[in-house]
Amino acid sequence: MGGDKIVPKSCFDCVQSIESVYTGGCVAISKDEQRIFTTCNEDISVLDMSTGRRIAELKGDTELVTAFAVKPNGKHLVSASRSTQLAIWNLETFKTERSFKAHESMVISMDIDSTSTLVATGFADGTVRVWDIDRGYCTHNFKGHGGPIAKVRFYPLSNDLKLVSASDAGDIRVWDLKQRKSQVLDAHMSVVRAIDFDETGEFMVTAGRDSVINVWNWKRKSLIRTIPVYEAIEAAGVLQTPELGSQRVIYSGGEKGIIRLWDMNTGEELFSQTKEHNAKHAFINTLYLPQSRLLCAATNDQNLLFYSADEQLKRVRQIVGYNEEVIDMAFIGQEQKHLAVATNTEQLRIYNTSNHHCELAYGHKDIILALDVHDNGAIVATGSKDNTACVWAINMSAPVDQRVTCIAIAVGHTKAVGAVRLARGLDSLFMISGSEDRTVKRWDLEPLRDVFQDPSCAIDFVSESGPIKLQSQYTFQAHEKDINSIKIAPGNKLFATGSQDKTAKVWDVATGKPLGTLQGHRRGVWNIALSPTDRVIATASSDHTIKLWSLTDFSCLKTFEGHTSSVLCVEFVSMGTQLLSTGSDGLIKLWSIKDSECVVTLDKHEGKIWTLAKSTSEEYLATGGADSVIHIWKDTTQEELERLHTEEAQTLEQQQQLDNYLLVKDYRNAISLALSLNQPHRLLTIFQDVMMAAENRHGEEGSGNEPSAVLGNAAIDKVVGTLAPEQLEHLLSYIRSWNTNGRFARVAQAALYCILTQYPAQTILALPSAKDLIASLQPYSERHFSRLDGLLTGSFIVDYTLHAMDAIADDSMDMD
Repeated sequence: MGGDKIVPKSCFDCVQSIESVYTGGCVAISKDEQRIFTTCNEDISVLDMSTGRRIAELKGDTELVTAFAVKPNGKHLVSASRSTQLAIWNLETFKTERSFKAHESMVISMDIDSTSTLVATGFADGTVRVWDIDRGYCTHNFKGHGGPIAKVRFYPLSNDLKLVSASDAGDIRVWDLKQRKSQVLDAHMSVVRAIDFDETGEFMVTAGRDSVINVWNWKRKSLIRTIPVYEAIEAAGVLQTPELGSQRVIYSGGEKGIIRLWDMNTGEELFSQTKEHNAKHAFINTLYLPQSRLLCAATNDQNLLFYSADEQLKRVRQIVGYNEEVIDMAFIGQEQKHLAVATNTEQLRIYNTSNHHCELAYGHKDIILALDVHDNGAIVATGSKDNTACVWAINMSAPVDQRVTCIAIAVGHTKAVGAVRLARGLDSLFMISGSEDRTVKRWDLEPLRDVFQDPSCAIDFVSESGPIKLQSQYTFQAHEKDINSIKIAPGNKLFATGSQDKTAKVWDVATGKPLGTLQGHRRGVWNIALSPTDRVIATASSDHTIKLWSLTDFSCLKTFEGHTSSVLCVEFVSMGTQLLSTGSDGLIKLWSIKDSECVVTLDKHEGKIWTLAKSTSEEYLATGGADSVIHIWKDTTQEELERLHTEEAQTLEQQQQLDNYLLVKDYRNAISLALSLNQPHRLLTIFQDVMMAAENRHGEEGSGNEPSAVLGNAAIDKVVGTLAPEQLEHLLSYIRSWNTNGRFARVAQAALYCILTQYPAQTILALPSAKDLIASLQPYSERHFSRLDGLLTGSFIVDYTLHAMDAIADDSMDMD
């Protein structure tokens, strides 16, 4: 064959991870708008503003974070948790500089003054405290509120040192930090969630869950205007709009999940967002970014949405904070740089893997359970718990609000749709869906042909009448229990289904007639895969096995065992010569079909791995599961092979070099190279040969003196006495091994003697593994000493015997 040779995969490296970065609660943005700080359970995530990626994590004290604030100068962050501890973090090193117990009660709200000197904390018991951040002591302790402190805010101008606090009871107090007096402002009937000032400091805006926004004259501390908004407000503030002159604009966000703009001077509503279809979120916080003219809204479903203040509050980007369980996903787009992801939410999520930006598509009314991507990479089908399937057109180069468009809805199943599959290619357009109602339906997608051929026309396609209603071409009951998986074979001639009834079945696409049943699993079948090259099918089951079946006679060809729990997903790779599988044991396994052996096991997830996606080129894999993390893996088999070949060539070259050094008796370089090559046996041979040659030379000379060199050559003794600490440690580890064998004990003791006589004790004890080396060298050395001592004692008996025999011989001669 003229094609490229298939290289079996053997190595994958995790190149990036999409993790949870926001689990609800406090959000802050640095004054330079370069970093986002979010609450992530008991920790605080530090995100890069441009990419949304986590650049650092401030590890908490195992208790949930309740509040935090960032210094305006960006040098420190102050956090509080349910443990009632206040911690001060250095934002250059991301380490704690100081922590102390703030109060007996929990901190609910926090703010830092414009000079980055003071931090105010509001407690659940109704007290307010002010702290000197750098010195770590309390400067003020205010009491007077009748309930927990919902919000604290410093007056922004440093020439008037005042603090505003509001409680759950709706009362607002203005505290004078110099005179230690307070003034009460009563205008709210419920929890006050927002306090803000205009840029001049003339006006204060407060808003809360009593559905009103109040505007105050700061100098007189009097109420100017009450604006009814008819929704519980969680966040409000003043937009800095110098181009509007005297007009001041208030923004608000709350339970309706939209941002609204109000004229501070008249109380009129200037603009209101249109909520996205089927969106259920509410806003729990909204921050204004004056430099980039953006509004960042935090939602109750743990997402950060960014809206442009200059473009009629259009959504320009979003960061998904928490993914719930990742149920299904697939690579999309021509360059395969995006991931379509289904999680335990009703939104379809489209991740950009290069910068972690995410698009949320609203269309389903309940959790999405399954998805599939067409061969063109631009059409996605989803199945949901709302008993429907949707078809989406993806165009990531379009404006933000036009990137994901629902173009068709399939209504007909009576229970959740747990599996969907799109036809291969463009010759025949259809979709097959499977449901918990045990039926399979084929849907006609020919009306969508124009969109399949040109996804950019999707907006025009639905502009008049919206998504079309798909027509079912046939329906039949396929299994006795829920249908978990559907796959269509290349050529669109047949498809297969896997079910909880322990079977997989093969069907004719055109008629829906059964072709065969695959029986043999002891538990439900979670997933199936069809080989791209052979007439075989793989099934993954809750019985911990993967089975390979023939599509000719539907017999079981092989069974792969290795997972310790349910196998949840399986895919063919390497042109059908290998299998990838994921399981409830949190493992990813690569199998060789020829040998039925596991080639490699990847372990990075902390729970069930529900889904496995591969790019078209199979260069990248993506896995996701119950731990809410998406890991992206790169096939590094070729790089690993090249590395091994390079190392092998270098080793051969160094071996030759070592031989050359020994030939010219360059012992320094020979010993150093043997140590670097980690060849203890070669080094042992060098010492043995040199010591043997020295003994032979000494015997031929017939001298009565012992050789002067311990290791048989003065040059070698000198080399051993001038080793670097790392080399010395390696040599001592080799000596430890040699010393355990009586045949090599002489060389080991000679080398050890050479080291002990040339290095001070402090140098040897400073080695990282010195304690272990000495502990293992001592008992064997003592054993060798005892053995030599016994031999020496035995030699005295031989001498005595010889002398006695000489005496007997002399007496015999005298008698003769």
